[in-house]
Amino acid sequence: MPQTAQVTVPATTANIGPGFDCLGAALTLHNHFTFTPADTLTITITGKEADRLSTGPDNLVYKSYEAFYNHLQKSAPPVHIAIDLHVPLSRGLGSSSTAIVGGIVGANLLAGSPLTHSQLASLATELEGHPDNVVPALLGGCQLAVHSENIPLAICQLPWHESIIPIVAIPDFELSTSAARRVLPESYSRADAIFNTAHLGLLTQALATGNGDWLRTALCDRIHQPYRKTLIPNYDDIHQDALNAGAWGLVISGAGPTLLTLASPETAPTIQQTLGKSWQSVNIPYTVHQLAIDHQGTQANLIS
Repeated sequence: MPQTAQVTVPATTANIGPGFDCLGAALTLHNHFTFTPADTLTITITGKEADRLSTGPDNLVYKSYEAFYNHLQKSAPPVHIAIDLHVPLSRGLGSSSTAIVGGIVGANLLAGSPLTHSQLASLATELEGHPDNVVPALLGGCQLAVHSENIPLAICQLPWHESIIPIVAIPDFELSTSAARRVLPESYSRADAIFNTAHLGLLTQALATGNGDWLRTALCDRIHQPYRKTLIPNYDDIHQDALNAGAWGLVISGAGPTLLTLASPETAPTIQQTLGKSWQSVNIPYTVHQLAIDHQGTQANLIS
């Protein structure tokens, strides 16, 4: 009997303010993938946005599966891939990273697990172009990853204090990563570089200790959020509403448009009730979810 690889990959929130392209955390929202050897490639997709994804060889899960075998200098064996979607597409919650990680982890299992977690992280980063989503999706928790040409990927797991509650507001419109990158400047001032360096350093300590005063300062950013917020209607109003409700801060999750607040257990219920209400004035539907950090990362197993 052929063995089937079952893979579950968490959503992620990347950047978390000043950690542009290098910092991310896994969240308790997941996509599920199964890979079964077959005579020809077939893909089935279930979930709310299933009709928006390709069931052909250009599907990102299959392209990642195929890239794994190309990495081994082998041909990808035909496979049936079943995808169960729960992470919204193009919303800044790492849906593409779940596809990349799911594809290469499923392939690795069926191939007898020739690659280590570290090698899988490097391959996923190569496919995605930056590590901020794929590394926490693979490993779980909050991860700082440094990727440089010709240097192995350096990964540092950061403590996330249990008192820090992530809450996300997900609007019903999309924002592609490419569009979010086009609004960024080609260069930055020395002052902005120093600002983000200092704030990222403080953020690592704020996350580890749960120090709310540090978080209020550390979540500020000058590299991407001042530019990307122009793509999100009523961003400033939602930001101020979150602060008024007691949030330590509000940031753009990944490339957006999902917004992430960090809150204490005491203020989380009020924030969950008020977050995103300013979108109602511009007729943008949205949902709000109180989540937690997924410390397990990608879970995978073989069944007969």
